[in-house]
Amino acid sequence: MPTPGPQPVMILIRPQMGENIGAAARAMWNFGLDRMRVTSPRDGWPNQKAVAMASGAGRLLDEAQLFDSTAEAIHDCTYVFATTARQRDMTKPVFSPEGAMKLAAEKIAAGEKVGVLFGPERAGLENDDIARANAIITVPVNPDFPSLNLAQCVLLTGYEWRRQTTEVVHEVMELAGSDWATGEDKDRLGDHYEERLEEAGFFFPEAKAEGMKRNMRNLWARMPLTRADVQMLHGMMRQMVRWKERGD
Repeated sequence: MPTPGPQPVMILIRPQMGENIGAAARAMWNFGLDRMRVTSPRDGWPNQKAVAMASGAGRLLDEAQLFDSTAEAIHDCTYVFATTARQRDMTKPVFSPEGAMKLAAEKIAAGEKVGVLFGPERAGLENDDIARANAIITVPVNPDFPSLNLAQCVLLTGYEWRRQTTEVVHEVMELAGSDWATGEDKDRLGDHYEERLEEAGFFFPEAKAEGMKRNMRNLWARMPLTRADVQMLHGMMRQMVRWKERGD
């Protein structure tokens, strides 16, 4: 059964290779999309090559709806996007994938049904297909090589849909079982290094010693150290002192 959350329908118009249909299904499911419609697949349906390529997303192929024409595939949609990289000499709004999926999310939240058309691999959507759409999605690709694989186009659209409907964490720090070092941890580290470096005659000349110590404290303070990092730095200094004492 399809997942319960509202989402756009991904509509593959006259896809040619079963492998590309399977790859498109996999790309959809990567981003939680599982409403696929297919019109007049060239190599027939069902297609074992599509199943093999789907690699874990075979359910989408089992549940995919098959239609004979673009008009039938969008019969219940209230707003339709058509993906194309070429100018079509039609008066329609043109969106980036991000802008299109932002609008799609707004319309779906308001109770509308949104579809996205993807054309066949050889030449993309025909003008008659695009004429039935409300708007166009164009990816800002290299103008000298604008052709996208079917699954790539589906993947880009799915990614932007996910960004609009799921909170995206842009950066996370994995602490690998440790905690951030506290101010006290860094103070003790600073004391340790100052003491040993003082013994080694590092703070020279004397007129510059206070400034050098301050700079070192500033170094520890601005470094994003974990407690494991602090323990390692303590251990490094202890080992260097032992090595020096053995050398004497």
